[in-house]
Amino acid sequence: MVGREPDYFRALETPRLAMLGPNLVAAAFPLMKLMPARFILDRAVAEGAIETGMRIVETTSGTFGMALALLAAARRHPLTLVTAASLIDVRYKARLSGLGAELIVTKDPEGNGDQRKRLERIERIRRDDENCFWPRQYDNPANALAYARLAELLVRQVGEIDCLVGCVGSGGSLCGTGFFLRGVFPHLVLIAVDTHRSVLFGQPPGKRLLRGLGNSILPGNVRHDLIDEVHWVGAYPAFEEARRLLREHGIFQGPTSGAATLVGRWAASTSPGARVAVILPDEGHRYVETVYDDAWISSLPGWASPRHPEPELLLSIAPRTEADWTRFAWSRRRLEDVVNPSTTINEAQI
Repeated sequence: MVGREPDYFRALETPRLAMLGPNLVAAAFPLMKLMPARFILDRAVAEGAIETGMRIVETTSGTFGMALALLAAARRHPLTLVTAASLIDVRYKARLSGLGAELIVTKDPEGNGDQRKRLERIERIRRDDENCFWPRQYDNPANALAYARLAELLVRQVGEIDCLVGCVGSGGSLCGTGFFLRGVFPHLVLIAVDTHRSVLFGQPPGKRLLRGLGNSILPGNVRHDLIDEVHWVGAYPAFEEARRLLREHGIFQGPTSGAATLVGRWAASTSPGARVAVILPDEGHRYVETVYDDAWISSLPGWASPRHPEPELLLSIAPRTEADWTRFAWSRRRLEDVVNPSTTINEAQI
């Protein structure tokens, strides 16, 4: 049955709009991934791809898993989530278990989430149990289509938008919202926020401290040809901005929202005549004992080092440290047209 969950679930997937500056509006979600999770499940029900009581299986780095756990519990579906050791913490694991989810944690010695290993585990589960449903958040077009609702909300409540900023993990939220908004505002500038050592925009994979954005594989939902500019934000500036967002605006969000806000503030300040919208995907409860803990944050190596007030402009794609913030003019090109050993970009293209 479609939509059996409690009414308050809608509040979790509906953003609060907040003005962070004269020309900067934030769409702050309690749990954004409920929007695509619900849309994918409802569409699967309508198409007959999922039946009552069928097991749901998915690989997740966090909030999509929590969204599925809430929906599966409400709709009486058993749920198996596959994650990596570097992505899960005791508190989050307890919340998922409390909702009845089975959690499979793969070893992750490289600290990059090892998405390929998780996908291999999903395939083994599906071979052993053919009567299960896999939402495929990374490649399911319904992920991006779900964000038509966010685009409509922004148009109705904000009006014309000149620039949209958002983090990229599966590609659904930024590319989906951006696609629909550009149908209304063809001039829309789309800025993607990634993190260092994520493969999404051509960097080599590696250990990442900042979670909730970036990826070790390339999802089908990432539309490179929609993106005007890419910013790679390290964990330190993302953590710092999340704390500033709470301190100065009373908005309690996770560090991925911090990364997006940092880039959104930069975009708004460099284009004061443009109206900028930034997507903040989830609240900060998961990070109370880390990002929002003074002792933990002070223990990070080099935390007291000077911060960069603006991003370093890159002429070729290269990773930096967790304290760095960089940007690159993507110019709505395909990945294969940008990423090769000779890729550089001229100042005139910026």
